[in-house]
Amino acid sequence: MHINSHYALGVIIASISTYYLNLIALEYSLIIIASFICDFDVFFSQYARDRNHRNLITHSLIPSIIIVIFGIIFNWLGLIIAGFAYLLHVIIDTFDWGTNLFYFPKKTIGLRFLISKDEEENLDKYLSQYKVKSSFFDFKYYKSKILLFSEIVLFFAMLLIISLFTWEYYYVLFFYFPFLFFHLVRHYKLKNIEES
Repeated sequence: MHINSHYALGVIIASISTYYLNLIALEYSLIIIASFICDFDVFFSQYARDRNHRNLITHSLIPSIIIVIFGIIFNWLGLIIAGFAYLLHVIIDTFDWGTNLFYFPKKTIGLRFLISKDEEENLDKYLSQYKVKSSFFDFKYYKSKILLFSEIVLFFAMLLIISLFTWEYYYVLFFYFPFLFFHLVRHYKLKNIEES
């Protein structure tokens, strides 16, 4: 799932948690940040197996467990919820391309419904059909009606939840759009390259 959708889910979790548990602004922010921060590991892809950022330790259960443990040690409910928001990100990512969930077996785990067994086994053949290798993954994502529908639902759910529970934090909505535009600009840039 794209970072904007993880962000929307973080806002939903933070808003509901803040409303019912009376969390402070710092905790609200921590939950949102935890929901998408692991996608910044893309900047370290060169260190990952197959140059796939989802094979890094950041896309495993380990960071979320550490965050939850620190939350328990310091008796900090906001940090515990942030750990679960991080965990939810990693689990959701198992549905599209999969993640190295347990890290140490060095195996990508998940339903991985965006890639067939044939595509996975013959990935180089499929990637060679594109001028830019990442176009394969980008186009598969945008052809998935389920993922596009999920992104739309999460966006409107975020708007609804924040307006019902934590309107005082309405400004966090504005941070959603740079993440969305990043993916859209990237998609259309790749599309133009492939069509030229």
